[in-house]
Amino acid sequence: MSDLTKKNILIILTGGTISMKEKGSLGVVPSSELADFLREFPQLNNVANIDVLDYMNVPSPYITPEIMLELAKLIDLKIIDYDGVVITHGTDTLEETAFLCDLVLTTRKPVVFTAAMRSGSDIGLDGPRNLVGAVRVACHPESADKGVLVVMNDEIHTARDVTKFDTGKVDAFRSGDYGPLGSVDPDAIVYHRISLYRENVWTDKLDPRIDLIKAVAGMDGRYIQTSIATGAKAIVIEAFGRGNLPSRIVPDIKAALEKNILVVICSRTYTGRVLTEYGYEGGGKHLAEIGCLLAGDLKGIKVRLKLMALFGKYGDPDVVKRFFLQSRN
Repeated sequence: MSDLTKKNILIILTGGTISMKEKGSLGVVPSSELADFLREFPQLNNVANIDVLDYMNVPSPYITPEIMLELAKLIDLKIIDYDGVVITHGTDTLEETAFLCDLVLTTRKPVVFTAAMRSGSDIGLDGPRNLVGAVRVACHPESADKGVLVVMNDEIHTARDVTKFDTGKVDAFRSGDYGPLGSVDPDAIVYHRISLYRENVWTDKLDPRIDLIKAVAGMDGRYIQTSIATGAKAIVIEAFGRGNLPSRIVPDIKAALEKNILVVICSRTYTGRVLTEYGYEGGGKHLAEIGCLLAGDLKGIKVRLKLMALFGKYGDPDVVKRFFLQSRN
């Protein structure tokens, strides 16, 4: 029987390390045990009335933008009957799924992603603690209207800002320049700040024809040429520093722009914004002058998803460009 004094929280399982165990010579692989464990986990049931939906159980490298969108639709449908939803997810693509959900979800109720850096077979596993923290955050009244949140290692992050900085440490998720929104303390959920900016792109479909290219020293225009030849609607380039690129690829960028392919410049660094600062050929100022869009501090993998949603909703590159220009990038 549900405790009427507690919040009703749905946990949606999608897989990842939090659902994995070591199986001898196979290594760490998906396990089916998490759902039953959570239904009987007293630390969770002491916090809220818990329902568990075993939605899928895949490693997060298998997650696609289409799966992300279907998950968002499921959350919007299921959350009507709950006070909040917690989603378990693999860490490799968690920031992408959380960000896409943040763009397209219509609910104002708490939606919280969590995960684990250590499998269920590891000493000092972090999954159960992260799950309890995520449920506590989903129950907290101040968590509403904050967009999609990510709870890892006793920290609360926004989906827009959080990034996986490390391959294996339990504190792998950080929010760059801005830091976490708050903390999961033993006695309370404590919010330190608010996020002043988020946006929605309410769409029921995505356009996958968005390419992402990382700048490297000495690069040529082959990847841009391939994007043009294969029908890309937009090209996101993770440029150097403030948004600068080698001059030798500028002709290829111009060729893309002439075909009405959007070219969006972000930085390959973890923190900081791209700016119209350097005026040499290929510098950020020059790229903006020839028609490229600058993505501010938004990172390349999230710019790509944002453009997928925008092209899925509007289709027209000129409309997408206007929307992008009015965003605080």
